[in-house]
Amino acid sequence: MSEQQPDQADEPPRLGPRPLARPPVDSGAAELFGRPDGVAGSFEPVSVGGGNGAAERGDGRGVDGRGVDGRGVDGRSTDGRGGVETNGARRLDTGPPPHHALVSAFGRPIEATTDLQRPPGERIEDDEPDPFWEGGAARDPWRDPAASVRLGPPAVGEPAPAPESRPEGARLSTRELLFGRRVRPTALAILGVIALLIGGIGGLVGKWASDASSSLTEPGATISATAPGKERPPGSVADIAARVLPAVVSIQIRIGDQGGTGSGVVLDKDGHILTNNHVVSPAAGVPNSTIKVIFQDNTQVPAAVVGRDPKTDLAVIKVNVPNPTVAQMGSSASLAVGDGVIAIGSPLGLAGTVTDGIVSALNRPERLDGEGTDTNAVIDAIQTDAAINPGNSGGPLVDSTGAVVGLNAAISTFGQGQGGSIGLGFAIPIDYARQIAQELIRTGSVKHADLGVNAKSVTDDTTDGAQVQNVQNGGAAAAAGIVEQDVIVKLGDRRIGSAGELQVAIQEHAIGEQVPIQLIRQGRPLVVTATLHSD
Repeated sequence: MSEQQPDQADEPPRLGPRPLARPPVDSGAAELFGRPDGVAGSFEPVSVGGGNGAAERGDGRGVDGRGVDGRGVDGRSTDGRGGVETNGARRLDTGPPPHHALVSAFGRPIEATTDLQRPPGERIEDDEPDPFWEGGAARDPWRDPAASVRLGPPAVGEPAPAPESRPEGARLSTRELLFGRRVRPTALAILGVIALLIGGIGGLVGKWASDASSSLTEPGATISATAPGKERPPGSVADIAARVLPAVVSIQIRIGDQGGTGSGVVLDKDGHILTNNHVVSPAAGVPNSTIKVIFQDNTQVPAAVVGRDPKTDLAVIKVNVPNPTVAQMGSSASLAVGDGVIAIGSPLGLAGTVTDGIVSALNRPERLDGEGTDTNAVIDAIQTDAAINPGNSGGPLVDSTGAVVGLNAAISTFGQGQGGSIGLGFAIPIDYARQIAQELIRTGSVKHADLGVNAKSVTDDTTDGAQVQNVQNGGAAAAAGIVEQDVIVKLGDRRIGSAGELQVAIQEHAIGEQVPIQLIRQGRPLVVTATLHSD
């Protein structure tokens, strides 16, 4: 059974190679770079001939008719490239000859018969002069191509050895130094002289310093003045204290073997001094009692009472002193909460004491109970946190300009036996105190406006006021129709929140003045008008 051959007609058609695109060659380029005529391969076939053209592709060392490493020289064929005319071989056109200027500059002389390169293997003896390198430069290994490779010294020299450290010599004791004969006597003598010189110079310097310091303590020595250590600009506490202290006095009273202290401020050139009533009232009109005033310069003079007002706790005394320093009066109405103030006086008998603080509150009704005195006053006080203690009473409270804005009168304490400043001090406003002082100087006494009621503080959780407890017959309240149990909540322009506030509100008005009074009677509001009487 014969094997069936596959049908060649079933094979897919095969594609032929794509024709190469051969662009036309420029005739000039073909003439310059093309193969010579009759040469089809990449190299010209080796021609065999005799004579001087025998060596074609030998070892490449042909000279004078022998091929030189594939470069034709002087008409002798080499490797078949760039050859010139050889024995019977055709001449290859290698292009136009070089310019005559290049030949003149770089070509060999016409009469030269040798190559510039030394033939390989040829060496110059030591005593034979080198035709190419003068002074034996050809024997320099860097120029000699036949020099062998050898190891030389390292490029970086070895580090120099470190100097040997000399061992420390033995130390000499004092005995060996003086008696061991290890030091020359001349050296010891020189050391002694040097020590004496140093000691002498030190003694002279010490004596000079002692003489200079002792001269400062001599009675006739003139000491230079020193500059102020700190700046005290106008308005500082130090500046205000320096200006006000000469007008502030310390007041001492003596009754038998008992006494007390307080403060005061000079009002005028006549020697009138404003103070608190409770300071001088124990000695007023009492036989064998004395009132003494002490100024800042420690001048002590006796004083006499000019007038007292127990209802306002104010008093005026007088001293006979020529040209006293007078305090400048300010205005308490211009004060605001937070203003800086300074309290000056003699707390606990310490004259000339200055404390500073701020205005803590204004129009604070405060009752003054002068123990052992006839004082029974309610003041519309300036509250301050400047430290005020017993003995400050009657001293001035001044503002940041040094003007008197209040008269220190009272302090708040925790209770009996716990006296002292706790940051709550009270001063009588100077606007009101000055009116009382002027009246005391003129007449020796003061009359105040009076409503003719006794009241107590009440509140109903919504409204505070002063409830009338009794009404004086023939008084201003009775004439206005005010009855008991009425609650007064406003007098004039001032709201009333307590019995003390009612009292200070009445004192702000003049005798005979008509003031509207708003009150609550049996839960109904009512307004009446009262004409204030004198007390």
